[in-house]
Amino acid sequence: MGRGPIYRVPFGYRARRTPLQVKNTHMRVSLHNLSFTEEATLRIQRAKTSYQAAFARHRIQQGLTRISWVTWSIIAVTASLWALTASQAALAAGAHGIRDILMYITRNAVTIQPQDDQAISKVLITDGAKYNTLIIQGQYWRFITPVFLHVNALHLGLNMLNLLFLGIYLERLAGHIRLLFIYLVSGVISIIASFYFAPQELSVGASGALFGLVGAYSMFILTHRRAMNWRGIPAIIELIIIVGFNLGLGLVIPNVDNYAHVGGLISGCLLGWWFMPYYKVSADNTLTDTHRLSARWPLALLTILGTLLLAITALYLNGIKS
Repeated sequence: MGRGPIYRVPFGYRARRTPLQVKNTHMRVSLHNLSFTEEATLRIQRAKTSYQAAFARHRIQQGLTRISWVTWSIIAVTASLWALTASQAALAAGAHGIRDILMYITRNAVTIQPQDDQAISKVLITDGAKYNTLIIQGQYWRFITPVFLHVNALHLGLNMLNLLFLGIYLERLAGHIRLLFIYLVSGVISIIASFYFAPQELSVGASGALFGLVGAYSMFILTHRRAMNWRGIPAIIELIIIVGFNLGLGLVIPNVDNYAHVGGLISGCLLGWWFMPYYKVSADNTLTDTHRLSARWPLALLTILGTLLLAITALYLNGIKS
């Protein structure tokens, strides 16, 4: 596991470029023997300190570290793979030349036409879609490649637009390596969920990983709710509505893999609880992110091993059922 960025802000940092405006009064007081009111006040102050430090992180960075290069790289790779698979499908359907390929892509941009469905499915299977038969035969890399494949322009556009806004926001909040870690692990677990619960379905798309990012952000809000107005209840309700709406769409729109969505969401919540930023005052009177990967590398390693164990278990159980 690569060493993630360590963010250490002097406690009470007052630089003009950061909004962190907290004092160290009472912050190192033990909760022991405090009254209920004093304890609640201290917990609120700690939550506010962590919340402000998390959002100050990006503002004090310099140069290339300010760029959300992980998010942009994922978008670039995913879009390139879609252009490749779309072109391959067009050629498989009989297209000749760039004009025919563009016409084919345009024709299927929003809805896959019946006459083109077979060609697109065949190309996606060849290039790495979640296809249980081939996974059981030993092509285990298909637990990750479907996250980077998409059916058509609409599918790609919706997912990448969501990643553009959510990914940049969370990458600034959590850092490059953590964003990539959460995205990939939740994406893999979403495919594992689809593999086990929807064995007959061909599945591709980044939506499971995106649900993972939503779950991780939800846990950040939950752990910092004391720092927000109305204890974060409006933000939590808003997230519940967004998640419920998107899962509800999966129940009424055909060909939506809700099992992958739920798998990504649950894994994202766990990853967010373990790894999303949480700052505490260290012994040298600085704020240190105690959830950074370099500090929690044993837990990160266990997460990877647990994901592998989950995949092995799904393979074994699906093998029994078949």
